[in-house]
Amino acid sequence: MTALNITEPSFDDTELTALKECLDSKWVTQGPMTARFEALIAQAQGARHALACTSATSALHLAALALDLGPGDEVIVPALTWVTSAHAVEYVGARAVFADIDLATYNLDPTCVEAAITPRTRAITAVHLFGLAAPMTELVALAERHKLAIIEDAACGIGTHYMGRPVGTIGDLGCFSFHPRKVITTGEGGAVTTNRDDLAARVRILRNHGASIPRADDDQGPWTMSNFDDLGFNLRLSDIQAAVGVAQMAKLERLISDRRRVARRYDAMLQEEQTLFLPIGGDRGGHSYQSYVIRLRDGGRARRNAVMRALAERSIQTRPGTHAVHRLGYYRNKYNLTPEMFDNASLAEDTTITLPIIPNMSEAQQDQVVDALCEALR
Repeated sequence: MTALNITEPSFDDTELTALKECLDSKWVTQGPMTARFEALIAQAQGARHALACTSATSALHLAALALDLGPGDEVIVPALTWVTSAHAVEYVGARAVFADIDLATYNLDPTCVEAAITPRTRAITAVHLFGLAAPMTELVALAERHKLAIIEDAACGIGTHYMGRPVGTIGDLGCFSFHPRKVITTGEGGAVTTNRDDLAARVRILRNHGASIPRADDDQGPWTMSNFDDLGFNLRLSDIQAAVGVAQMAKLERLISDRRRVARRYDAMLQEEQTLFLPIGGDRGGHSYQSYVIRLRDGGRARRNAVMRALAERSIQTRPGTHAVHRLGYYRNKYNLTPEMFDNASLAEDTTITLPIIPNMSEAQQDQVVDALCEALR
C-alpha cells in the first residue's frame, strides 16, 4: 500500500533551471528574480503591487503596520483560522476580536462580524480559508458602512477567485503564503498585494529595515545611504526562493485545475456518505482547494480522531481543518474566552478532516483514501 501525504509540492527541472540562473547571476538576496516573481503574483491576482516577503505571517504583520494599527484598535478575525491571522494583530499592540464562522464555508459569518464591531474597530481580517473566498460582497459593504479597512488573509488563496475576481485586491491588502502545503511553494515565503500606492510604499519600506529615499545631504550615487524614518524589519524574500517561485507560478493554473479535478471526484465519491458534510458552500467556482476539508456530522472530537487514526494506520496522512483560535492558551487566557463563545468554530475544529490532495493524484490513490475513510466511518 502506497503511503499518501496530505499534499506535496510539484517540483521538476524547471525549478533547477531557475535556481541555476539565479546562482549564476551571483545575485541571491532580494533583487531581479524577486521582481520577476512579484510581477507574476501581481498578474495572477490582478494587483497593481505585489511585494514578496518571508512568509504570510510577515505579510500580515506588514499589512497591520501599513494600516497604522496599534494600541486601542480592534481588528475582527475569524475564530477558525491559522493562529497568525490573529497574531499579526497582536504584534502591533492592537486587539484581535473574534467572530464566528459559517459552517457551510468555514469563513466569516457577516452577521457575526457586524455584531462584533465597536467604536474601536479599525479593520476586518477576511480569511479565504482552505482556498475558498470569504463572503467579500457582505464584508466590503460592512467595511464601507463602518469605515473599516479589510486585510485579506489569502494564505491559502493563490489562484482563488471571488465572483470571477482574484482575491487579494478586493480589500485594502492581500496576504499570501508559499509554504509547502500551499498550491505553489518557495519553501517559506509570502507576499502582500494591494492596488493602493500608499500602502505599497509603506510595505516596501517596512520589509527592508525601514529604508526609504536617500539622504538629501549626501552626494547622489551608488554609494548613497538610505534614510531611515521608520522602525522597519528584515522581511525580504531572497532571490533563491523567488527563483523557485518563478518556476512554480508557471504551473499555477495547471495545479489548481488538477486540485479541482480531485475535489470534484471526492464530491462524487462521498456524496452518498450520510455521516459527512462536504465542502459545497460559498463560491465554489473560484475555490482553489488548497485543502479539501470534510466534517463529521456527529461523534465530536473523539470520533474524528479515531477516524484519522484509522487512516494513519493505512498510511494516509490527514489533519484537522485548523484551529479554533479562541481556544488556544494565549487568547483564552488574555481575553477570558470560552469555547461556547464561538460554537461553530469550536465544532469545526473538533469535527473536520483534511483529506489528501497531491499533484497528479491518481484515481487509484483517491480510491485508497475513500475506501479507508468509509471503512473507518463504519
